Amino acid sequence: MTNNTTDGSSSKLTALAQQLRRYKAPSGDDDLVSEVGFVESATPVVNQPPQRFKPKKAAVLICLFEGIDGFHVILTKRSATLSTHSGEVSLPGGKADEDDVDDADTATREAKEEIGLDPSLVNVVAFLEPFLSKHLLRVIPVIGILSDKSAFTPTPNVAEVDDVFDAPLEMFLKDVNRRCEEREWMGDRYLIHYFDYETGGKKYLIWGLTAGILIRAASIVYQRSPAFLEQLPKFKVPGVVDKDTIMP
Repeated sequence: MTNNTTDGSSSKLTALAQQLRRYKAPSGDDDLVSEVGFVESATPVVNQPPQRFKPKKAAVLICLFEGIDGFHVILTKRSATLSTHSGEVSLPGGKADEDDVDDADTATREAKEEIGLDPSLVNVVAFLEPFLSKHLLRVIPVIGILSDKSAFTPTPNVAEVDDVFDAPLEMFLKDVNRRCEEREWMGDRYLIHYFDYETGGKKYLIWGLTAGILIRAASIVYQRSPAFLEQLPKFKVPGVVDKDTIMP
């Protein structure tokens, strides 16, 4: 696990690191959530009993640093040439490799590969509960603190990333420049959130799984609930799930 010192960090970052180290993700199955609200550990693949469902692992890095208006998070805009989620905003991260020691290793390794973020600059302080992507990836959000933002110069891997930018984390708790869409999955309805954000003369749309993870992260960092309905009540998990019906 990456766990470097926070020498040179501000008092706010130091306090945040101490706060987040005390955070423990819910461990009960009923508390594990997915992008559309399913109990992650009980969501089976079609024709397989729930206990045999073992989604592939992935991890994303919620890399926080101190901006003039609070804590900011580093985001990427995926390459328009990628076969999945092309052109979408995402957190640095990806699928776990066999050589990865843990989820922090996955997230920081992927961040280095995607945007040139040296893992030694990142102080990993917390792990959130798993999310389940529409492609049946078990995604672990890893929170890390970048104490010295000036030490990081983004160098995007052009094969994967078109742009690197940052956004204030607190915006994901505010009902500003936000809209939501109600979708249906096997007769039940759920919410997908969309956040419009503009910086440096560029406009970005942050939505879906990435928005859901950042809403959860902001709630934990700022220790308050969002000013909007985060999601509708959880679905009743059916006995069999057709994976092609899981929505983004």
